[in-house]
Amino acid sequence: MNTPDQSETPTRQRAGGGQIRKKSTADSGTYGGLSDLDVAVVTKRDEEGERLIRGLQSLRSRVNHIWPVPEQIPVENDVVFCDLIDDLPRRLPWIPGEPGAALVILVHGNLPIDFKLLHSCAPHAVLMLPATIQAVQCNLIIAREHFMYERRLRGRVEKLDENLRTMRSVERAKTILMHSKSLSEDEAYHHLRRLAMEKRTTIGAVATAVVDSHELLG
Repeated sequence: MNTPDQSETPTRQRAGGGQIRKKSTADSGTYGGLSDLDVAVVTKRDEEGERLIRGLQSLRSRVNHIWPVPEQIPVENDVVFCDLIDDLPRRLPWIPGEPGAALVILVHGNLPIDFKLLHSCAPHAVLMLPATIQAVQCNLIIAREHFMYERRLRGRVEKLDENLRTMRSVERAKTILMHSKSLSEDEAYHHLRRLAMEKRTTIGAVATAVVDSHELLG
């Protein structure tokens, strides 16, 4: 596997010169919006690295070259192309399954592939070097699409979890009101709903307040 040359000082610069602009994490387009992407390339700037950088620049993406591999892979980029090194999983600054950027692993054609290590990195795409411009473009698109799809799924899961917590709080609050105010289940629910309207908040927030107050007063 390629390993960082410890004799080299880490550098981070816009390939071709210029300042790096930190962009927001707002969704960029994919096929027509590749020029809106910030792409980090973490590999030696040898012939293969230069070809990769030129391929990305031809797509009008903003390319940031970084070498050697930093202790922590930057997440202020939309997509990261990075060499597969032995301790790369440790250098990824995100929880497995919750990536901060789309990750494309770079595999050099003359080196053996550690598939267990590759699996541990959970990349969104794998690019074999040297690569054609078409291969670079395909991997960029696929990695970005996979990343955005994962993020949408996480958003849905988080929303479902939030709804489930709200339902549990409402059920618990109804039980408390039924016992403390001698209300029926429907009356307890309407009581919570009326309080939510009066306070201009959600029924979930009111239910949580009822439960917290009950537990506090014990």
